Amino acid sequence: MAVFLAFSLGAQSPLSNETLHYDVVYHWGLIWKHAASATLSLKATSGCYKAALAARTISWADKIYPVRDTLKCTISRDVLPLHYEKISHEDDFYGRDVVDFVHSDKGSVGKCVVHRKTYSRDTTLYSSHHAYDMLSVFYYLRTLDFAGMKTGATVEIPIFSGRMQERLLIRFEGIDNIKLRDKTPHRAYHVKFKFSQDGRKKSSDDIDAWISMNPKHIPLMIRGKLPIGEMRVYYNSK
Repeated sequence: MAVFLAFSLGAQSPLSNETLHYDVVYHWGLIWKHAASATLSLKATSGCYKAALAARTISWADKIYPVRDTLKCTISRDVLPLHYEKISHEDDFYGRDVVDFVHSDKGSVGKCVVHRKTYSRDTTLYSSHHAYDMLSVFYYLRTLDFAGMKTGATVEIPIFSGRMQERLLIRFEGIDNIKLRDKTPHRAYHVKFKFSQDGRKKSSDDIDAWISMNPKHIPLMIRGKLPIGEMRVYYNSK
């Protein structure tokens, strides 16, 4: 769930300390049900940033399928991931994935360890371009110069998880008028995430995200498909 919450096209202002709150809503037909809450935080330290995304189901959803997911990462001042950790508690499943990144002018290396209840497994991933993880990529996304992009412009980025390397294609879809869960209207940059293995085999369904047009580029809404219905993540400014 937390997850469901490179080639530079021009950086904007540096990232800054923040704590953002989100409502996770399940949508199927006429059903709109608040299922979980999430908090995204960023703190600047002496030489890097510390980011965390914590998501948990609320009481009614806990009775059906309890979720406690946390993503954590350390990001350099030039917005490259240094360390990534994903901790998943989903019903009776437990998993912890760790990636340590090394970057050079030749690309990125990821030292990955997957921990499960009954085993641990090491993997080393390589990319000839700078690679990201599923949390740091949202901060990279927020440095892009959307105002200078044309509709249809794309950025392709390698993503390292604890298990494999994926290719993420970010496509700029233009500017949309949207409404958040509290019905407040916003004009927002619309981007689409397309995930694949080796740039060919689709590895998951597409995800749509809408980013605020102010300099902070706050993720306002995220939408992704589920086997039945869809999940929407709404920014909650309260």
